[in-house]
Amino acid sequence: MSEIRTPQAGDDAAPDDDVVALLMRQHGDIRNLFDEVEAAEGDARKEAFRRLVRLLAVHETAEEEVVHPYVRRNVTGGEEVVAARLAEERSAKETLSALDEMDTADPKFMPQLLALRADVQEHARAEERYEFVHIRRGTDAATLASLAKGVKAAEAMAPTRPHPGVESAAANVALGPVAALMDRTRDAVRKAMGRD
Repeated sequence: MSEIRTPQAGDDAAPDDDVVALLMRQHGDIRNLFDEVEAAEGDARKEAFRRLVRLLAVHETAEEEVVHPYVRRNVTGGEEVVAARLAEERSAKETLSALDEMDTADPKFMPQLLALRADVQEHARAEERYEFVHIRRGTDAATLASLAKGVKAAEAMAPTRPHPGVESAAANVALGPVAALMDRTRDAVRKAMGRD
């Protein structure tokens, strides 16, 4: 049996010159990877879960570095919108970290994965409704492309594990190597966006 591999944003021929389109494709990729993890068994489930962890980490880091700062500055009520999204992200990262420490064959894995999936899907709908719509309506093409460049930089430097508490420098130090991966991703995004 051949291995099923979910494509990721950027694997297709679509240009990555619109941050909203890119992030929406990532939302689709995340949904597909959840399907893949649920359907797979054994090593195939482990490999699919690794890819899901990586994509979620990339996606959330990109949003923290690119989308949220833009929304804070350019969307009415942006501070409140971002605070709500960060709380959702923190909760999902904690669940993802717990899952990441489990064997995918553990009987507790699938129920926790399904709970995470529900939380991630609710979070994605909130992003689409409260952030992406406003970004699309109020942003020129050049800015959309610049923001997409930052998201693509996050993909290139993707950390391989989730990093809960990324909002806190003290938590970053406590988490060691995982924090270092997130920091490298963050640095790549900032450099790509001319903020280094």
